Amino acid sequence: MFHYITLFLAILFIIFYNISRSKKNVTLPNWPIIGMLPSVLHNLSKIHDYATLVLKHHGGTFQFKGPWFTNLATVIFTSDPMNVHHIISKNFSNYGKGSDFHEIFEVLGLGIFNLDSNEWKQERALFHSLLKNKNIEIFYQQNIQKKLENCLLPFLDHASKEVKGLDLQDVIERFTFDITCIFLFGFDPNSLPYKYNELSDIAYVKAVSVLEDLLLYRHYMPKCIWKLQKWLHIGQEKKGTVAKENLHEFLNKCISYYKGDEEKRILERNEDADESHYCLVKELMKERLGKGETNEMYIRDTALNLLAAGNGTISSGLNWFFWLVSTHPIVEAKIIQEIKVNCLTKEDNLITNFSVKELDKLVYLHGAICEALRLYPPVPFEHKCAVNSDILPSGDHVSLNTKLIYSLYAMGRMEQIWGDDCLEFRPERWISDRGQIIHVPSYKFIAFNAGPRSCLGKDITFLQMKMVAAAVLWKFRIQVVEGHIVTPKVSVILRIEGFTVNLSKRCT
Repeated sequence: MFHYITLFLAILFIIFYNISRSKKNVTLPNWPIIGMLPSVLHNLSKIHDYATLVLKHHGGTFQFKGPWFTNLATVIFTSDPMNVHHIISKNFSNYGKGSDFHEIFEVLGLGIFNLDSNEWKQERALFHSLLKNKNIEIFYQQNIQKKLENCLLPFLDHASKEVKGLDLQDVIERFTFDITCIFLFGFDPNSLPYKYNELSDIAYVKAVSVLEDLLLYRHYMPKCIWKLQKWLHIGQEKKGTVAKENLHEFLNKCISYYKGDEEKRILERNEDADESHYCLVKELMKERLGKGETNEMYIRDTALNLLAAGNGTISSGLNWFFWLVSTHPIVEAKIIQEIKVNCLTKEDNLITNFSVKELDKLVYLHGAICEALRLYPPVPFEHKCAVNSDILPSGDHVSLNTKLIYSLYAMGRMEQIWGDDCLEFRPERWISDRGQIIHVPSYKFIAFNAGPRSCLGKDITFLQMKMVAAAVLWKFRIQVVEGHIVTPKVSVILRIEGFTVNLSKRCT
């Protein structure tokens, strides 16, 4: 046994040595039994940029060969916009979630992101009707304004005076978590306090990012390995189980708020609770009760899906936006000037009380946000599975049950889509000569997905991002701490691997 283990380790050493010798390894050698997996593991810390290089090298579409007899045996990766358009729009019915998706994303349970076919159509129609409620935009806008004035801006003001080296990503994630909870449940959990010295770790807030890490881990690790870890309750799977329990405990308390359970008393201490306001889970429960459906697990799973969608993605987009703007002073100056011309009130430079009409005038800000989402899409890749065999526009053959992954991150970095300056942060590319936003087809600007599964929350996402971006930039200068390197985190949501900044009050 010792000799076999020694031989195995020697083979692994040779493989990784050969990989590390290549300065720009984009060919991915296909080794017997283990396939191309060693190249992926070797480049895991920079996987999104590595995948972009590989896709560029192979003309936009690449067939990955994983370990034999695993769920990774053959996977088609693509960043070709015509392939993506074919998969998610033109031949939508042939590309579903697949059984692997449901196993990998089991934490989403019965929620809409895990559904296919008729179940998905019914659920999407329900959410479409709820999100089109005429009061939703007003409610959402009022609560963002309230949270900005009473929490985020005072917190940042205190931090600018007291703190050197603020984790801005943590602050923004807490803020969006609270806003999402207000939208879903009608109350504010106050995970972001009013002062920096009151900041403390909250298990259910941290649980979201832990679960995101777990979901990516399950994408590149053979199913047999992560399932064994789950059974043994060790490693990344153990962390995921604990995070899931913490998040479920929080969500069950939120749901009990409307069901009259004893736990309702825990939440009633919060003075911000107001049942007269619109909240999505409350309306969803009404719909389900009206149909005779009172499945508490469904409500919890749906709430978890919406919390994940509304929290992580928006905070990711905002953090990358703030980093890009802070490192491009000319862009920053143009945004400040645009705000000054279009949104400044006479009340002590107060600009949190935005109207939709005023926000629509911030064309350059809109372009800057689109640029941030193009370069750093909150969801960097999507996963599909072929129902039947097919031929992609690129000419690649797709067999039955083949897994396909399209890289949104790589698509934002393709010269054939965005031109030779595709790696530059240039808001002007979104603005026409007449000063209007240029429409880019959704299968090219893919941050909000495209086709029948395009994001229903696109409008309210832009609303929140514009309000937060304008208010924070008007009040504060953001400067990344000297020597701090900003890189993408390896996760299913494109967070930053640490975002430490210094804040200073802006003289306006």
